[in-house]
Amino acid sequence: MIKTVGQKDAKLNKKDNFSFLERGETIEAEVLNKGRKIIYFNLGPYGVGICYKSEFFDMPQDMKEIEEGKVAIAKVLRPENEDGYIELSLKRAGEEKSWEYIDEKMKKEEEIVVRIIGANRGGLLTRVRGVDAFLPASQLSHKHYPEFGGDGDRILKELRKLVSQDLKVKIVDIEKKDKKLILSERADEVQQIKKKIKEYKIGDVVKGKICGIVDYGAFVKFGNSLEGLVHISEIDWQLIEDPRDVLNVGQEIKAKIIGLKDDQVSLSLKALKKDPWKEIDKKYRIGDVVKAKVIRVNPYGAFVKLDEKIQGLVPISKIPKKENKLLLEEGKDYDFKVFSLNALRHRMALVPVATK
Repeated sequence: MIKTVGQKDAKLNKKDNFSFLERGETIEAEVLNKGRKIIYFNLGPYGVGICYKSEFFDMPQDMKEIEEGKVAIAKVLRPENEDGYIELSLKRAGEEKSWEYIDEKMKKEEEIVVRIIGANRGGLLTRVRGVDAFLPASQLSHKHYPEFGGDGDRILKELRKLVSQDLKVKIVDIEKKDKKLILSERADEVQQIKKKIKEYKIGDVVKGKICGIVDYGAFVKFGNSLEGLVHISEIDWQLIEDPRDVLNVGQEIKAKIIGLKDDQVSLSLKALKKDPWKEIDKKYRIGDVVKAKVIRVNPYGAFVKLDEKIQGLVPISKIPKKENKLLLEEGKDYDFKVFSLNALRHRMALVPVATK
């Protein structure tokens, strides 16, 4: 028994009353015999087909366990080889059917169940019909999401607990070129969030409670189960080294919405505070010599604190060196001259007058 798959009218070449299969055709064929290295197929009037077992290594388990007398889906590689057999591939045919399944599930936004086979710091690894897939940690449901901020080791430890578990997910992105799938466990949740977010606009002030603090900011619960992020740069006008120094989990706050994108809400605490840079020209002018404390040195320069709300930058090119060592140290006070000031962009550049 044999028939072509996915074609209403199979194209056949006729020659001397014989029919020939074409390269690339997908067919259904009965397994005739399983040899040590080759599987033989009964192709009826077309002859006998063969498939080498070497291609089975990367195939799903159900395809590896195909039995004699069963019907398999195969793709024609060579209509006739030097021994007169028709060379077939189960793997290529299986890949095509897998992608058809994946396309359909994504198009219909249907859930599928996957078994987690691995984990890394970014998320979980699995397969969908033999195709590698990745479930980012950010796409895990609240039930499974590891709430450990920037602690990569603890996050990985929690993610590994999900290995061998079955999760319900949706396919949210397909990259056929790289044979890569991106999955989400919270696709439905995201849709609900998007609907709720439409009730708000940029500029709205919301009341909420801090539900999590990470190295790069704080998460705030507000409204009807919505969550927004206050980035570390939006906590205060002064430079914040660690959000945990000024915020606490459970703390009630007011914040201004400064960004709405898909299911993400960006909030600001400093937007509700008086901008100290609006009257900066009354305190500092270009050419002034001021005393300031170095609070951080990085490859771009040194951040210095002039008062509780104003910081400036000493460009790396302006910092003197001695034996390749910068002559500015964190935590120490120095005299600096203001040589650039931009109130609108909240930027001040300084140069050391003298070093201790």
